[in-house]
Parts: sequence; C-alpha cells; structure tokens
Amino acid sequence: MTKSKAIIRFKDKTMMKGTVSRFSPFYKHFRFEMLNGDVVSVDMDKIKAMFFVKSFDGNRSYRYSYNDEIPGAGEKYFVKFDDGEEMVGYTTQLDYSAHGFYMTPADVQGNNTYVFASRSAIESMSFV
Repeated sequence: MTKSKAIIRFKDKTMMKGTVSRFSPFYKHFRFEMLNGDVVSVDMDKIKAMFFVKSFDGNRSYRYSYNDEIPGAGEKYFVKFDDGEEMVGYTTQLDYSAHGFYMTPADVQGNNTYVFASRSAIESMSFV
C-alpha cells in the first residue's frame, strides 16, 4: 500500500503532518499516520484541506504564482477558503456527494503535488 506525504490543515488553524494511504472524499473519517507513528482517525468535517506534498519542510518564502497550464488536468478554478487563503488549480471532478474534491495546483514548482479541498471550508469558488 502506497503512503502519500500529507499535511492536514484544520478549520481551527491547527495542522498535522504525516502520511495517508486509504483516503476517499466520500468517507466521513479517514486514518492518518502522524510523523511520530501514531495513527489517528480524522473527521472530514473538521478539515480545511489536505495538502499532498513533495517535502514536509517546504519553503515558507516561496510565493505561488498559479500561472502554469497543465494539459489534461481538468477545468481551472479559483478557490477562496473561509480563512482567506486563495488557490488556483485544476480539477476533473466536482462530485457534490463527496466531502470535497482534488485539485492540482496551477504552480508545478510549488511543494503541493495536489490538494484535497473540503467543501465545508470554502467561501467561494469560480471557473477561471
């Protein structure tokens, strides 16, 4: 089973770093293995987004530009989260029965390979 590096950002502004291997946007809870090896159950209603990352360290000074065109990645959307964070990315699926959707950020140089955005944490979303 493949594990993906991920950083979960919660609506209460806390975060967790670790790995996830079985995740579905249709489940109410999912298992998340923290960096210390503890496995916790995460309630989908409490998360803002889960960022699937290249590195846990990242680069805090990097500024995303979201100008990359990614052929085959789907439709391009602007997303504004409830906390004011904004992101532009591509998605091939907007299934309204799911708790959220996957986006490929329109900045391939950034640390995020893709993002799961929770619908309950989005203020607005528009087609670009």
